[in-house]
Amino acid sequence: MLIGLLGGCSSTVTLDMPTIPVPLMEKIPASIGLRMPAEFNNFIHDEEIIGREHWTINLGNANASLFTQLFGFMFENVTVLSNADDPKLLSIDALIEPSIDAFEFSVPNQSKTESFAVWIRYRIKVFDRTGLEVADWPVSAYGKSQTASVSGPEALERAAILAMRDAAALMIMKLDEATGISTMAAAAPAAIATIEETSIESD
Repeated sequence: MLIGLLGGCSSTVTLDMPTIPVPLMEKIPASIGLRMPAEFNNFIHDEEIIGREHWTINLGNANASLFTQLFGFMFENVTVLSNADDPKLLSIDALIEPSIDAFEFSVPNQSKTESFAVWIRYRIKVFDRTGLEVADWPVSAYGKSQTASVSGPEALERAAILAMRDAAALMIMKLDEATGISTMAAAAPAAIATIEETSIESD
């Protein structure tokens, strides 16, 4: 018992696959590649709270599921790339690579409330068809859940999912404005036409 008291308690939270409602928006007329690094696909956060509680939050494939679903709603065509795929060989207008800059959470004994809260800062990098980075956009999201009707781990999981949905809502509203990805797609046919005209004149 003494060892247990000294070591504190340990909780593990594993997220289910999050879902988001279909947004009321016209799809951006672009074909994108979506490349998700291994650490994004298998994100795990470990933290000890005030020397008493140890929490392990395993987002697992939840990020990959969310972003694949989200961009499927937002763009006309989405190709999910593996690490072995070369984007330059694909017929895409842009490549999007998401990552996590920071993951933070608070538990009731920290906030002195009955709530769990989660903060996630994503980073969205966008590359053009040649591989040049054209946008680097940080996306901050927040989720909060009460423990009134669920256990602590369930409340923390719910807060994390709400934070992910908060990020999704922000991307639906602001991604194109922040990255200019639709203008990249619109410029691609003009660039191809210019190349073809130059080739014909040379002949």
